[in-house]
Amino acid sequence: MRAPRPAEPATGAPEAGPFWAAPAGEVLQRLGSSAAGLSRGEAARRLRRDGPNRLAPPRRGGLALLARQFTDPVVVILLLASALSTVLHDLADALIIFAIVALSGLLSFWQEHRAGQAVQQLLALVQAHAGVRRDGAVVQVPLEQVVPGDLLVLSAGDVVPCDARVLAADALQVDDAALTGETFPRHKHADPAPAEAPLAERHSALFLGSHVVSGRGEAVAVATGPGTELGRVAGRLRQQAPRSGFEQGIARLGLLLARVTAVLTAAILVVNLLLGRRFVDSLLFSLALAVGLTPQLLPAIVSVTLSTGARRMARRRVIVRRLDAIEDFGAMQVLCTDKTGTLTEGAVRLHAALDAAGRDSPTVAAAAAVNAGLQQGFANPIDAAILDGRAPDPRYRPVDEVPFDFTRKRLSVLVDGPDGRQLLTKGAFASVLGACDRVLHGDGPVPLEERLRGELEVRYRRLSDDGYRVLALARRDLPGVQDATVDHERQLTFLGFLAFLDPPKAGVRDALGELADAGVGLRMITGDNRLAAAHVAAAVGLRATPLLTGPEIDRLDDHALAGAAAGVEVFAEVDPAHKERIIQALRHGGATVGYLGDGINDAGALHLADVGISVDSAVDVARSAAAIVLLDKDLGVLVEGVRLGRQTFANTLKYVFTTVSANFGNMCSMAAAAAFLPFLPLLPRQILVLNFLSDIPSTTIAVDAVDPEQRQRPQRWDVRFIRDFMIAFGLLSSAFDLLTFALLLRGFHAGPARFRTGWFVGSNITELAVLLVLRTRRPALRSRPGTALLATSLAVTAFTIALPYVPGVAGVLGLVPLPAAIVAALVAITLAYVAAAELVKRSFYQAVGRPPPRRGGPHQQRRLAHAVREHGGDPH
Repeated sequence: MRAPRPAEPATGAPEAGPFWAAPAGEVLQRLGSSAAGLSRGEAARRLRRDGPNRLAPPRRGGLALLARQFTDPVVVILLLASALSTVLHDLADALIIFAIVALSGLLSFWQEHRAGQAVQQLLALVQAHAGVRRDGAVVQVPLEQVVPGDLLVLSAGDVVPCDARVLAADALQVDDAALTGETFPRHKHADPAPAEAPLAERHSALFLGSHVVSGRGEAVAVATGPGTELGRVAGRLRQQAPRSGFEQGIARLGLLLARVTAVLTAAILVVNLLLGRRFVDSLLFSLALAVGLTPQLLPAIVSVTLSTGARRMARRRVIVRRLDAIEDFGAMQVLCTDKTGTLTEGAVRLHAALDAAGRDSPTVAAAAAVNAGLQQGFANPIDAAILDGRAPDPRYRPVDEVPFDFTRKRLSVLVDGPDGRQLLTKGAFASVLGACDRVLHGDGPVPLEERLRGELEVRYRRLSDDGYRVLALARRDLPGVQDATVDHERQLTFLGFLAFLDPPKAGVRDALGELADAGVGLRMITGDNRLAAAHVAAAVGLRATPLLTGPEIDRLDDHALAGAAAGVEVFAEVDPAHKERIIQALRHGGATVGYLGDGINDAGALHLADVGISVDSAVDVARSAAAIVLLDKDLGVLVEGVRLGRQTFANTLKYVFTTVSANFGNMCSMAAAAAFLPFLPLLPRQILVLNFLSDIPSTTIAVDAVDPEQRQRPQRWDVRFIRDFMIAFGLLSSAFDLLTFALLLRGFHAGPARFRTGWFVGSNITELAVLLVLRTRRPALRSRPGTALLATSLAVTAFTIALPYVPGVAGVLGLVPLPAAIVAALVAITLAYVAAAELVKRSFYQAVGRPPPRRGGPHQQRRLAHAVREHGGDPH
């Protein structure tokens, strides 16, 4: 990708000054743009010239991905050793080693390439867009297609797609916290800022990484991708994002295998050299063993397993934007969510417009319609409910407004109407009442005495107790005022109440029960008042006592909040800062926390949670911050997504468990054999072929069936557990290897060629057979494997047994035909190994405190059987 040319767009030429200090018209001229924006043709030309608007480099092409498969240090050493064999005229070994390494690399490439294509297709479903003016018309384009000179049209909730110069602003507030670290949004306007202004003071500039909190505006794109402020910071630091829990687990596993491989490989090399064997043979043998212990296909298996899981989840209307979030999704213990649209229908209806005395009031309804219909901020369900079936009085004309923000929790519209110029204010009851000093009572306004204030609060509480969301409406006469400000929101006259109803969703209780069965606790975090929140909580089955409100959270320090939050299921009257503190408190308590949000004020919490979850109808900033996107805002969809996430992770762990234990056992057996045999127990080429054949069934493990209980509880990387598993079952494998050695040497008096062939066949069929045992904690006969895994295992087993009898190929590999008696003995050893593995498996899980699952009661059995019918497998 060609980087954008930031020198002129980003800062301007030295003599012209930076773009935030230049007049808006001059910046447009510099960029060759206009108030109508760019033409589509010019935008396409600039996109080709400057490249896509993204910080990260483009996804690796096919050749780069193919080359990466051969950059593993062990693979590089093997290729060098192959070249050394060629120099020493051992051409057969060199060609075979090269062929096996090439086949393994091509298999890994094919898996990763397919996985990458699937992920790109899924990401396209939830791609964020920006509104730009092209050829004079506003169109939506993907963020990556924004180019310098594009005219951006911005409103509340929009992500700022690049660095830009503000051209026009109407109460525009932008959150620059990603770049400046400031908590509160900044007002932006078109007047030039001082050239020397620090980043936070550049009121005429917008920056990639920020988002619009309220208001609206237009701006011209100045710099994109690496040419932006955020791009330059990323370029200077060159830091990768913090590793996810999944990546950390992979890294810890790699370190464990590296240590074991280094010790065993060095020991085997030394033993072979001390026994006087050729250096090249000894080196190739040791390196082949190192490859044998290393799960070479792990990156490919991880990629294909996660992408397969992502495709399965997509079929259930759950889109994974970041594959490594699947582990955290499956490991989630606490899910935080707003109530609207998740626990309730999300279709808000205006139930009643009441005056101060609690009576139906056409006056209040009409004033509310004027406020809702003439505000120019952003569309929202509350205003839509007010206007449903009622249009604003056409005699009113908008003059100005004070947009809503999450601190004031009010929206005011300055209007001209039959009664003159008035400010109509709508918002949270406490916020509006606090700005009032009079109340409309009877024929006119009267002073808002304490008695009347108390009556209003009682009426509000009763409405809230009945489950209504209650807003207040007020007005103030402002003759002659042209520009409304927050300072005008005082000395208001209280008009009345707006009572909205959003009933609980049908089936939400069942969904919460399924979440609880899956080990996920729900926390409701809402900006609504505590009374309405408690009412909804009781309706859906959440515990509303104790309940924490925003003001109560403010009185707690972080340590006290972490202790209190653990026992609270309902948080009410919170703002975005409270949401973030709640998420942090739950995480500090040791929980893996998910957050489901779709609004502007959810962006911070989505970033802080272990796994951010949004919906495809969310505002851009929320959808961009999320790792998981639901195509339906429904807890039932989310529950299924959690279980599919666990299924995906479980299949990844299967490959790790079975492969490292089998390979560790083979290395131990090799080390023992090398010490007492007068010849190499296997030729290097045989080790590599063996490793390649045993990996073929593993490529199908992504679609293997998973036992229902593995989908019922969170799972995480546990490297100590993997180490113990590897040692226990690796040593069991070695014990049966030694039995095979004794049988071949003592029972059948096998020479080097027959010994190697017997162990080649026996090692592979035992590894494939035990894969079917160790893939599950259940007895193998009670856990049906996936069709692809079973079919490939049987096919590779048959191929391995037949290989010594194939003329030409067997000779090249150093294999010889085996008598029927040896084949029968190897099959008997395999059956004995399977039986022993079943016994050791039961004892192992009991010893580590994870006993195999037992059959539950009738309810549990019905639930498990249903899950199995849905996803394949045998419930028994």
